Amino acid sequence: MASDGVGNGEFSFDNKRRTGLPKIQTQKTEDENVVCHDDSATPVKAQTLDELHSLQKKKSAPTTPIKSPHVFGVAVSEEERQKQQLQSISASLASLTRETGPKVVKGDPARQAETPKVQQPLHHHHTPALNISDSGLKFTHILYNLSPAELYEQAIKYEKGSFITSSGALATLSGAKTGRSPRDKRVVRDETTEDDLWWGKGSPNIEMDEQTFLINRERAVDYLCSLEKVFVNDQFLNWDPNNRIKVRIVSARAYHSLFMHNMCIRPTPEELEDFGTPDFTIYNAGQFPCNRYTHYMTSSTSIDINLARREMVILGTQYAGEMKKGLFGVMHYLMPKRQILSLHSGCNMGKEGDVALFFGLSGTGKTTLSTDHNRYLIGDDEHCWSDHGVSNIEGGCYAKCIDLAREKEPDIWNAIKFGTVLENVVFEEHTREVDYTDKSVTENTRAAYPIEYIPNAKIPCVGPHPKNVILLACDAFGVLPPVSKLNLAQTMYHFISGYTALVAGTEDGIKEPTATFSACFGAAFIMLHPTKYAAMLAEKMQKHGATGWLVNTGWSGGSYGSGSRIKLAYTRKIIDAIHSGALLKAEYKKTEVFGLEIPTALEGVPSEILDPANTWPDKKAHKDTLLKLGGLFRKNFEVFTNYKIGSDSNLTEEILAAGPNF
Repeated sequence: MASDGVGNGEFSFDNKRRTGLPKIQTQKTEDENVVCHDDSATPVKAQTLDELHSLQKKKSAPTTPIKSPHVFGVAVSEEERQKQQLQSISASLASLTRETGPKVVKGDPARQAETPKVQQPLHHHHTPALNISDSGLKFTHILYNLSPAELYEQAIKYEKGSFITSSGALATLSGAKTGRSPRDKRVVRDETTEDDLWWGKGSPNIEMDEQTFLINRERAVDYLCSLEKVFVNDQFLNWDPNNRIKVRIVSARAYHSLFMHNMCIRPTPEELEDFGTPDFTIYNAGQFPCNRYTHYMTSSTSIDINLARREMVILGTQYAGEMKKGLFGVMHYLMPKRQILSLHSGCNMGKEGDVALFFGLSGTGKTTLSTDHNRYLIGDDEHCWSDHGVSNIEGGCYAKCIDLAREKEPDIWNAIKFGTVLENVVFEEHTREVDYTDKSVTENTRAAYPIEYIPNAKIPCVGPHPKNVILLACDAFGVLPPVSKLNLAQTMYHFISGYTALVAGTEDGIKEPTATFSACFGAAFIMLHPTKYAAMLAEKMQKHGATGWLVNTGWSGGSYGSGSRIKLAYTRKIIDAIHSGALLKAEYKKTEVFGLEIPTALEGVPSEILDPANTWPDKKAHKDTLLKLGGLFRKNFEVFTNYKIGSDSNLTEEILAAGPNF
């Protein structure tokens, strides 16, 4: 007969509870107070939420020892050094019509609990400003060299159109302008630049006078000083420590500050402490237009460079690429004066130390082909070639994102993560996954990321003298061979010509690919006459034994619209053969009209595409198109024929002879 309870069990149902349910009786452990997992902790000491939040953040000391700057042999205190730094920033923001700069203070105004103390000037005798304005009654808060995390916060809080994508990158919008505005770029023509710079027909340097620059500078500075806060970046250009340039960027947007944080070279804490006065300053007041009634202005956009003052002013465009390319133009002026060749090129290095330069405009594959996981990346866009070798000008990469795919460009794909700026991309509203094929905002979608995001980047970004100089052309006519070996004169000719097809979206107003010529593969940025850069290139190639190559990444089997673009896989095989030296050992034959040396066979590339004449079904159409392109080359080169290199015109004539012959 079954019993009502369990005699020796751990629990029983002997006693009925009032609810009618049996009461569970458990056996007591030896120590009732023992808890098997105690995760309780001492309560926080904070008495308020604000106090609790203040415990979240700690101030960290620089990770490198600070060299105390000295004035007349006396060590300067930390407080004094910070005061000097603020004075330097205030001086940068000084108006030309008032004797002092704005009152500046570091830190986000949203975090200021009380009115900051006025920073007293270091000198004892101070002449007060004659004319006071409302801007003189307020503080301008300086957000100085913020980290990417801090800049994310600023962008998401205060800048419409800023979002974190699924990969962790910051998606932003550049406003109405989604590309550069070269027709609105101006350079001051004065005693400094009158004889040095390239002026006139074909030149990218549109002149303005000093007075007009100062008017635009005043407009930009007044706008920046009227804001409650501005972002200030102090950074470097050029990884060569002997030829490094200090730049200061003053901007109104977190997007611009993060962009330049990525694109310039980031100082160490020690270098930042000793930064001092910048060599060049950018005033980016891009949200504010220029006055169209001002002399020389043709629109509400103006990008102005004054080489004597070492300043650049941006009005009426928020496209961040204007800052990057403006500084590149400055380097094109400063470096040749030091006998250093500035180059619009990508650059990578093999494991044996063989360096290759890649020239080409946007859309020719410069970034894609120089980003090769089998080689070390020195840089993707801007370099210097000095007596010591090559060095990257920048600290980051600025890659085109349209149609970006993980399979085709894994290194660029993986670099788009936290810290990266994504310009004008479209993403899925809920998942925040970017659709790189969507051109709703612009075709010129871009990613700006630090160069160390590329796993095989060579840090520091310097290398020995190049062995190969590769000129990339995206030939919309489809008549240039996939690869040609160039002699020195041909290298200079094609370098000066800079032929390609300008891909839609990189400049404002360009909607379809258009055949174009751009001297030195970057005419929009050069300052001196193209033949000066070409002569320096030829001299360095000859001295260090570099070989020139012309690689067509454009069309085959017909012009744009009828033929097809050469497969990236074939172009990569060609580039690999250049790096390995295998292409130097190939058999060559000469083409008509351009007289280019082309290989008859190359492993991994169909032999028939190596000669464009084979790929066109209509041979007469091919010959007509070839002659048409040759004529365009000749016409373009007319602007360069009257310029002498050196004491005679022999070299100029040699370069001309290397062009199309028909």
